Amino acid sequence: MNGAQSEDCLYLTIHAPKAAKGAPVIIWFHGGAFFLGAGHLGSYDGTANARQGVITVSVNYRLGSMANFLHPALEAEATAAGGARAKEPRGNYALQDSVAALQWVRANIGAFGGDPANVTIAGQSAGGGIVTNLLSLPAAKGLFAKAIVQSGSLLMPDRDPDAAKDMAVKALSTIGIGENVKAQDLRGISSQTFAASSALRSGFFFTSDPAYKPRPTIAALKDGTEYDVPLLVGANKGEKGFAAARTFAGLAGDSGAPAFLYRFDHVPAFRGAEWKAGPIHSAELMFAFDSIDLSPWGGSKADATDRAVAKQMNACWVAFARQPTGARTLDCGNGFAWKPFGRAGETAVFASTGPVMTSGLDMPDGPADGN
Repeated sequence: MNGAQSEDCLYLTIHAPKAAKGAPVIIWFHGGAFFLGAGHLGSYDGTANARQGVITVSVNYRLGSMANFLHPALEAEATAAGGARAKEPRGNYALQDSVAALQWVRANIGAFGGDPANVTIAGQSAGGGIVTNLLSLPAAKGLFAKAIVQSGSLLMPDRDPDAAKDMAVKALSTIGIGENVKAQDLRGISSQTFAASSALRSGFFFTSDPAYKPRPTIAALKDGTEYDVPLLVGANKGEKGFAAARTFAGLAGDSGAPAFLYRFDHVPAFRGAEWKAGPIHSAELMFAFDSIDLSPWGGSKADATDRAVAKQMNACWVAFARQPTGARTLDCGNGFAWKPFGRAGETAVFASTGPVMTSGLDMPDGPADGN
């Protein structure tokens, strides 16, 4: 269910074409601010991708405090002299779950007709934050070939470990657990007990960890040491975040592989009265997946224009998953060629009349900054 939290959550939803052989693979990480969401929800349905020969693997990962919990007791146990856990990663459990999914796909996707060498990692919002962090995570190296980040938490610094531990102590106090609790006692607390506290259900963000996450992605991007893979990145007109996406595209594109920048502008007729400033956060999902009929925001209310935009946008996402990593132009079909971001600020705008290339250099960050 959307919003349920449990450590019994590491499941994958796979949509694959019939009789697939050597098919490209998209691994999808859902959004939800690290405290809600699930990979099986209708907006992420991979049926349209499968019709076009692409396998979609939607990932569940731990949420809330179980996603990125760092506590002084765990730290003390790990650093104790001769401790068996001294070299184990601490915190960042959602990232560890994500890497486990990548490893599973590498080992098993061939049984579904997928190509383990042509894997695109993709995510939106919190899932986009996961993808961003995978771009420089040592444990993820070599497990993917391309990346898509939709309205992701792109340039956020890692949380300071001391601040993360303080947050955990305060959250545990809401269920009557003091700061001197032992590590083994923490492991005995049930997910239901954690879920009883809104402070523990809230999203806990990634922290630096010498054993697992030695440096933030933003630092790797700035010095050009992130994994040099093609990137598709963008945001919606009715939300903040385009400036960060533009900066991300510029930093990633400087490394060599192309970065394709977009802004999603289409407002469906059935949301026109609500989305006057443009499509809001998450609005693009049912279009990128061409899943309007399964989305809680679409269904029978969608008109022909909505469906045309969905087909074209989904065609671009599928084309990105299909194309060789060395390609410099993204051929989306229907005569639309998406140019990589460069000095002219090349940006694909997905408008109601169809996608167009323009310069995004002067585009505002969000609706409060202009058109």
